[in-house]
Amino acid sequence: MRFMMIVKATPNCEAGIMPEKKALSELGRYNEQLTKAGALLAVNRLEASAKGARVRYAKGKLKVTDGPFAETKELVGGFWLIQAKSRDEALDWARRIPFQEGEVEVRQLFELTEFPVDPAEKPDGWREKEEQFRAAPPPVRKPGTIRFMGLLKADKDTEAGVLPDEKFLTAMGAFFEEGTKSGVILSGEGLKPSAQGFRVRYSGSKRTVFDGPFAETKELIAGYAIIQVKSRDAAIEWTKRFVKVDAPGRYGAESECEIRQIFALEDFAVDPAEKPEGRGQMEQRVRDGGIG
Repeated sequence: MRFMMIVKATPNCEAGIMPEKKALSELGRYNEQLTKAGALLAVNRLEASAKGARVRYAKGKLKVTDGPFAETKELVGGFWLIQAKSRDEALDWARRIPFQEGEVEVRQLFELTEFPVDPAEKPDGWREKEEQFRAAPPPVRKPGTIRFMGLLKADKDTEAGVLPDEKFLTAMGAFFEEGTKSGVILSGEGLKPSAQGFRVRYSGSKRTVFDGPFAETKELIAGYAIIQVKSRDAAIEWTKRFVKVDAPGRYGAESECEIRQIFALEDFAVDPAEKPEGRGQMEQRVRDGGIG
């Protein structure tokens, strides 16, 4: 089972304030534990929403809204992608995150086997292409590109667990195939409804768990994608194309996707006192071992 642990943004995240050295070291050790356990698939921190944008497609019209966005408590500050044997194991990992404050939302990813087989499905259709996409190694990171995370907003249907039909899956599969072959799309998955998820709130050593579903559907996430492009404008153009493909399969034929730039390792200042086997090298090993 795969889970996304979504870190809710804080005022410091939105202000671009980096964590203190101690906090970064603790997170580095936590990531190392995940890696040694074979649980870590990816980890990334997102830039402030001021560098992001939201792309919406509704009633045949596209609308792009530049950040920053006001609702800090519902923005995403970063994420871990992990694999666990059960929901309880995922909860255990979430409890162990060395946060002193904040909130993390944990959502399970859809597996391909959970999509029912349509009798009219073609042998070389969307399912086979999706299997190939998931089995293939991540595309090579291209020098001179910037990585962005696209966050697909949930709607009434995604929260109800309504699965898309074959026509939609075929169209989306073709889009992802093009993006992958061009080296733009690095990964992308759908998340199960929040009713199957939970949130962990951190206050010092105290951990409080809240089970889903969560009421604020318009700010929930139904899926994500990681892309690499040469500019923010290029990221917006790919997102415009995505929401046009996505909208026909969504409630009300509307789709909204938020794009956020991903921190590069070189964005973190180097501490002159950092040891050779310090946080930076641990972080590099983590990234080399996952899709992040």
